[in-house]
Amino acid sequence: MRVVVVGASGNVGTALLRRLADDGTVTSVVGVAQRVPTGTPPPPYRAATWVRCDVADPSAVDVLAPAFAGADAVVHLAWAIQPSHDRRRLHDVNVAGTRHVLAAARRAGVPHVVAASSIGAYSPAPDDVPRGEGWAVDGVRSSSYSVDKVAVERMLDEAEEADPAVTIARMRPALVFQHAAGHEISRYFLGPWAPKRALAGYLGMLPWPTGLRLQVVHADDVAAAYREAVVRRVRGPFNLAAPDVLRGQDVADVVARGRLREVPAEVARAAVATGWHARMVPVGPGWLDMALAAPVLDTSRAERELAWRPAWSGAATLADMVAGIAAGAGTASPPLRPRRR
Repeated sequence: MRVVVVGASGNVGTALLRRLADDGTVTSVVGVAQRVPTGTPPPPYRAATWVRCDVADPSAVDVLAPAFAGADAVVHLAWAIQPSHDRRRLHDVNVAGTRHVLAAARRAGVPHVVAASSIGAYSPAPDDVPRGEGWAVDGVRSSSYSVDKVAVERMLDEAEEADPAVTIARMRPALVFQHAAGHEISRYFLGPWAPKRALAGYLGMLPWPTGLRLQVVHADDVAAAYREAVVRRVRGPFNLAAPDVLRGQDVADVVARGRLREVPAEVARAAVATGWHARMVPVGPGWLDMALAAPVLDTSRAERELAWRPAWSGAATLADMVAGIAAGAGTASPPLRPRRR
């Protein structure tokens, strides 16, 4: 199989290249990224032939269509979280960029597209009952991330209606973590003022918004699901999450030796909003709104149709990521560059 991965240099893209590097079914991989690895890249980036493209650029279709020619599948992972204050740029990359990828796939005659959606596309859930892929996809309006994910879901619906011959799958993972993305995640979500080294079990106390619970999934497990989606040529949505749901005490056990203090959600939101407007916190309060509203994911469809079984628990995934943040971990990929020593 020939597979093109758009956004191959990022968090999930890196894990997917690792998964495909020695895959006998996928014999040819093209990596597309705005910032590609330079020179002769080390593993896993050596597994791909690289094409430079900014998917937000209006000329992106003309660059992407030749790269997609002859592909059995296109995996679309490219997504922007920063700069969070530049709403136009986020929309151009996330929404217009997806439109360009779909247009190029259609021009090149690609039969299968696997697109990255998210738990963030789902409507708020009133309880902790696990929700399957049929839960409403209307998002959280105060979160620009969620709004863009919903727009992409609508776009995928339209693409399926316009050309039923094209098979479209959409993956809806929880938060995706891995050690190698530690410094990237700290840049995107914590900013320069957070005590990153102290996260490895040395925080004096973890403040935790009341009612917040998290699902996470390891990047290697997500990559395994993407591989199965490609080779099985599946269609439709798939939830991906580790089996355990993390609450404040679970997180405090990793980052603060069990020391936890719950904070009213409205107080936590006000603090995030103040920090974001002062440009001291890299993401806005919409991220907290989305986290508080997110449903618990039922992953039985992925288990049944992809034979997917996550190797990592949520707690182990969190510990792996926190260790990566503390170490400033990264790779040879520009988006995943490590912290300077």
